[in-house]
Amino acid sequence: MDGWTAAKTEITPCGDAALRIKVDGADSEEVWATVHHLAERLNRGEAGGTVSAVPTYDAVLVEFDPYRTTADELTVRILSQDFAVAPADPAPSRVVDVPVLFGGEHGPDLPWVAEIAGEPVGRVVEMLCEREYLIRCLGGPAASAMTDGPDFRVPIPRLATPRLRVPPGAVSVAGRQAVLGPVAAPSGWRQIGRTPLTILRTEGEQVVPYRAGDRVRFTAIDERTYAALDGVPMRYRDDD
Repeated sequence: MDGWTAAKTEITPCGDAALRIKVDGADSEEVWATVHHLAERLNRGEAGGTVSAVPTYDAVLVEFDPYRTTADELTVRILSQDFAVAPADPAPSRVVDVPVLFGGEHGPDLPWVAEIAGEPVGRVVEMLCEREYLIRCLGGPAASAMTDGPDFRVPIPRLATPRLRVPPGAVSVAGRQAVLGPVAAPSGWRQIGRTPLTILRTEGEQVVPYRAGDRVRFTAIDERTYAALDGVPMRYRDDD
């Protein structure tokens, strides 16, 4: 396929007005970058007729307007252009600082995670806070930040029975990933802490103050700091 020098793609229909573009390659970082470069260009309208493009780790869901184009026409346009090349002015990667109260009622699974990881509880917290994590994609519900996770010795299993409600601001881990949830929702991930910051934005088009490709930095706080920050809007590090 012309334009895809580093990865192999497969485009298949997904319902009546969407396509799924799956990207395969030996290098997972290259696949991820290709997927997100593709989604950004499609969201700029470069292929024509698209409504939205939602990237994940290795695929893009492309919704299109069936009154303006067809699945076959859009497929031809995508394959005929060099969408694997990064945009001339890609969105900058910014950092979101996330204060977290770990353990207790805000992190009921922290002792269990520590036991599975073979680390003291304090070391688990240190491991989560010692580096920045790339936001790989936005998942449900309400654009949860799906990030890389700490370098635990083993993947962290999910709950056998998901909780029916995990509070907004929950910081959880599963497998080798971490997730930051903006709203209350069911979850099978292991909750180890919670941020007091308000993540969800009800005004404007951007419902959360981050996007895929940005980074988060978790910081451990105490109960007094949690109370002082309760309800403060989450911002980028460089926001005024």
